Amino acid sequence: MMRKNETDVFRFILLGFSDHPQAQLLFFTFFLSTYTMTLTGNCLIIFITLGDIALQTPMHFFLRALSFLEICYTSVTVPKMLANLLSGDKSITFLGCATQMYFFVALGGVECFLLAAMAYDRYVAICHPLRYPYIMNNARCTGLTAGSWLSGLVGSLGHIVIIFNLPFCGSHEINHFFCDITPLLKLACGVTFLNKVLIYSILLLFITLPFILIMVSYLLIIVTILKIPSTQGRHKAFSACSSHVIVVTLFYGTGIIAYLFPSSTSSSGAGKILSLSYSVITPMLNPITYSLRNKEVRDALKRIITRKCFIH
Repeated sequence: MMRKNETDVFRFILLGFSDHPQAQLLFFTFFLSTYTMTLTGNCLIIFITLGDIALQTPMHFFLRALSFLEICYTSVTVPKMLANLLSGDKSITFLGCATQMYFFVALGGVECFLLAAMAYDRYVAICHPLRYPYIMNNARCTGLTAGSWLSGLVGSLGHIVIIFNLPFCGSHEINHFFCDITPLLKLACGVTFLNKVLIYSILLLFITLPFILIMVSYLLIIVTILKIPSTQGRHKAFSACSSHVIVVTLFYGTGIIAYLFPSSTSSSGAGKILSLSYSVITPMLNPITYSLRNKEVRDALKRIITRKCFIH
C-alpha cells in the first residue's frame, strides 16, 4: 500500500493556519486550552461513572465508552497541530500522514456507530422499560461497543488503501491542519474520478447507515412519548434523550456538510472551521453537555466532592 508513487512523495506539508502568521501563538494557546479541557472533562466523566455505584447502568456504560473515544479521537490531530504551531516545522511523513488519516477516519466511524448504539439504548429504555435490564445486559452493551470499534477500525482500511495508492504530483502542501480526505484528494493527479466515487461511497455508508438507525430509534421514541398521558412523564422521557440528541446534532451536522457535500466547503477557511467543530470543539463540549443535562452525573459529582471533603 505504501508504495513510492510517481513523484517519490516522502512527506507532506500541513499548511494549517500559516496564512495568519501573526496569530500562531494565539492559535497554540487556544488549541492547548481546548485539548486540556477535553482530556480533563472526559477523564472526569469516566472517573465519576466508574466511581459511583448509582451510575453502573447501560447508559453510563456507553457514556464512558464515548468519553474514552473522544480522548482518542482528539489526540489523533491536536498534538501534531500543537507541535507544528510551536516549532514551525509543518512537515509530516508519508507514513505519518497515512497513519493519522487512518485513525481519524476509523475513530470517526467508531463514533458514528457508538452514537447509534446509544440511540438504541434510549429506545429500549423508553419504549420497553420493563424489559430494559434484560435486553441491555452487560453482554449486549459490551457487544455493541466492541462492534462499533470493529466496524470503524476495519471499515476505514479501504480509504487508506485507495487514497495512498493515488499518484500525487505538483504541490505536496495540504491546505489543512491534519491529513484529511478532501484536501489530500486535491493533490492527486491523473484519472481519480472512480477512486473519489468509491471513497465517498464508503463514507456515505459510514455516515448514513448509523444516522438512519439513530433516526429510526428516535422516531419510535417520539411515537412512544406522545402516548404518555402526563406532561411530567413526557418531559422526563424527553430529558432522558436530550443530551444524546445534542451530541448527535453537533457531530453529524458538521460531518455531513464536510464529507457528503464537499463542494459546499470548497473554501479552505470554511473547511477548516467545520473540521475544528467535529474534531476539536465537539469532544470538548460532550462532557459539559452530559454533566449539565444529566442529573445522575451531577448528583454523583456532588457525592464524590462531599465524600472527598469529608475524608479530608
